[in-house]
Amino acid sequence: MAQLTVLELLGHGERLGVSHSAGPADERPVARVTVTPLDLLSTVPADTLVIVPGDAHPAPYRLDVALRQASARRLAGLVFTTELALPETARALAIRGNVPVFAAVGTTPADLALAVDRLLSGGASEAIMRATHGISRATDAAAKPDCTPESILAAANRALGAELTLIEDASVPWSAADAVCVGEVPIGRLVGSADPASALALPVIASLLSRIAQRRISDRFAPTQSRADLIVELVLAESSRVEGFVGQAARLGLPLQLSHVAAWLIPVGLANPEARAPRSLQPALELFALQLVDGRSEMWHVAFVQDDLILVSTEEHGAGDHQRRLRGVAERIQEYARNLAGEGWEYTLGLGTPSSGATGLRSSAAEARIAAESAIAAGRFGGVELTDVTGLRRVLLDVYASPTSRSLLADILHPLDALGPERAHTAVQTLLAYLAHRNSLAHAGRELNLHPNAVGYRLKRVREVLHLDLDDPDTRFAVELACRVRLLSA
Repeated sequence: MAQLTVLELLGHGERLGVSHSAGPADERPVARVTVTPLDLLSTVPADTLVIVPGDAHPAPYRLDVALRQASARRLAGLVFTTELALPETARALAIRGNVPVFAAVGTTPADLALAVDRLLSGGASEAIMRATHGISRATDAAAKPDCTPESILAAANRALGAELTLIEDASVPWSAADAVCVGEVPIGRLVGSADPASALALPVIASLLSRIAQRRISDRFAPTQSRADLIVELVLAESSRVEGFVGQAARLGLPLQLSHVAAWLIPVGLANPEARAPRSLQPALELFALQLVDGRSEMWHVAFVQDDLILVSTEEHGAGDHQRRLRGVAERIQEYARNLAGEGWEYTLGLGTPSSGATGLRSSAAEARIAAESAIAAGRFGGVELTDVTGLRRVLLDVYASPTSRSLLADILHPLDALGPERAHTAVQTLLAYLAHRNSLAHAGRELNLHPNAVGYRLKRVREVLHLDLDDPDTRFAVELACRVRLLSA
């Protein structure tokens, strides 16, 4: 049998039902275990842990004799399975004779001896028994309403007689046995000693910690996530439906009447700009963003439109540096996203300006989106872009924010798409220059650096494709607006 120390034995005290009553609790070896009555202690070899059977409390004089015998024979300790009230003389003898005394009230001597023997053997059955006990105690701790990861680990460690520790490590694969995750987002890993029982219990306890972490995150951020869903609907809805969101927002605690500023973060695959970002990135990015803004004085919302992340900050009107504070948070999220995605991906950040009310939130989000999309279209990946939102450009952004308006205006120019992307873009530029200069070929030519005849030739082709009467004032207005919105988004 392998040797065990008294101190190690007490480490398994909760599982074994053993507690220390008197005498030393040190590193003396426990070589074996036996069930022996007090009157036969003289037959027991040294370094043996003796479990004393019997239902009655031994008489004080018998305790004194037993302690002297145990000291003379250098026993590893005495374990009583009855209620033990040691008199002062017995306590003094236990200390002077260097005899550990334990109580194991309510245990069966034979079962306790078997459990200690398995502990001494150190085999698979003992490891399984300890692992099962550790899992059971951790599960009981997790069922309590006020449980924490710390309380679960404390219960498991007491039962296992070993030390499991949760460390932060976002790089661990979510599928690893020791991973502690929120959904599929790793937040740490569970580490322990080489103890076999700990190794067996570790995956189950890591799973318990993951569920507790998921519940705590859900409880903590559920209102924020509900408001984020509403913001996505508001940003993508038709202009005519905006007022309908006010009541719903009030029920969710989203004060639409306040000032809002938005950031729009767009991922781009450098090898393939049309590629979708890995889906596993989104929950990790959301968790990081929510934890980043937690506790700040502003109200924050994190939402997703496909792969794009929308960050909205809400506060009272007139708050200073509203956009600057949003930018500070958004840039940290941008950097985290870049590191998370790795090489081959870049994140471009667009910033809107502070605006009030529901329409202001939509406008700020549209500004941020246009800023990011414009930078990407120009080949400026990974930067931070602001939109100039003065005069006509702001009106166009509001039009662009409405899916119906975009769709109607896109239909006007849709026939040009049959010419191919480059020729269609050239046609739209030519058409806008012509209409913006009141149908003047000369003025349009100067803007485009073309001869008026070349402008006229291009316009002839455009008229043939669109089949529109550009001499009609209403048609000219609709076409010019369509051209401006398309060039704004491109």
